[in-house]
Amino acid sequence: MKSAVILSLSFVAATASAQWQILDTHTTADLQGIDSVTPGVAWASGTNGTVLRTENGRTWLTCAVPPDAATLDFTSIQGFDTWTAVAMSSGKGSLSRLYKTTDGCRTWSKVFDNPHPSGSFESLHRATAAEIYLLGDPDNGKMTIYYSRDVGKTWARITEPGLDIPSSSGAIIAGTASLTNVDWLMAFATAGKDASVFTFTITCKTDPCSFTWVGRATPLGQSGPLSAVASVAGRTYAGNPLPGVTGDVATSLVTTLVAVGGDAQAPGSNKAVAAVSTDSGITWRLSGIQPGGYRSGVAFDPLRERFIAVGPNGTDVSSDDGISWLPLRPSYADASDADKNWTSISLPYVVGTHGRLGILR
Repeated sequence: MKSAVILSLSFVAATASAQWQILDTHTTADLQGIDSVTPGVAWASGTNGTVLRTENGRTWLTCAVPPDAATLDFTSIQGFDTWTAVAMSSGKGSLSRLYKTTDGCRTWSKVFDNPHPSGSFESLHRATAAEIYLLGDPDNGKMTIYYSRDVGKTWARITEPGLDIPSSSGAIIAGTASLTNVDWLMAFATAGKDASVFTFTITCKTDPCSFTWVGRATPLGQSGPLSAVASVAGRTYAGNPLPGVTGDVATSLVTTLVAVGGDAQAPGSNKAVAAVSTDSGITWRLSGIQPGGYRSGVAFDPLRERFIAVGPNGTDVSSDDGISWLPLRPSYADASDADKNWTSISLPYVVGTHGRLGILR
């Protein structure tokens, strides 16, 4: 009897109860983009020109389809407030576009066409109340990033150094991970054998300060030739100066980054799915206990000080900054598959296939 009790306690310690409550979206589109603007205001996007929004976190309204976008896949969306958002479609060449609404998605205007005929837009990220960034596939040996400083009205390409693809490998095949920023640090990642995370470094040894992108390989490329870093999230601590970074902006901050991904063609494999950097992306190591399979999204939950990773076959949580992961199992109050079939996360929301949308209780 004693051994049975010990076994039972061990099982409880190795899992956690799921907290995803499934909401009704009135759509069967595969949802791929989600952005939580405030606790109540959020935007979601998906296949067939689908865009959704909510003003209370519970009731999701279907938006008008942007012009000539009924067949487009809106894989990323960023909201600025209840009325304003920019939606990004992905696909080769002209299938990649940006649309903007300022009237709560009753009407849309196209604000940017992909100038790269063979590449695709990959990710969209709002950094401030006016700034928004766009990640595209490599072009002429460099990663592609555009920015707007007027709420998505006009766009320009970033020209700061450091976005070159290593010529020795040629194995970076795409920009994949959502652009993200953690306080002062901005990061994105790539797919391929040399799956890397690029971070934005500020150096103030000269006047004016210089800005450089620095790409570092991660262990997540070990999964296979189609492996990728699919998502990056982070948290910042007060601490010692960051290695190689000077200036007031970084002298008292230490950033931990968590990258998730793996091989989307083998979603059940937990080989090289999550990695951690405790020095702002300079060095990376694999998590000691991996998530249960390919993970397409990760976010940091500041209220509970934990990272949450989602994917097609499950949800995992980490309370030790990505070093170890536990599966999040459905509780008695949840649907039996509440932990599965998720694509993207923007807490407290998560989206997935066939119109799936959940909220974290």
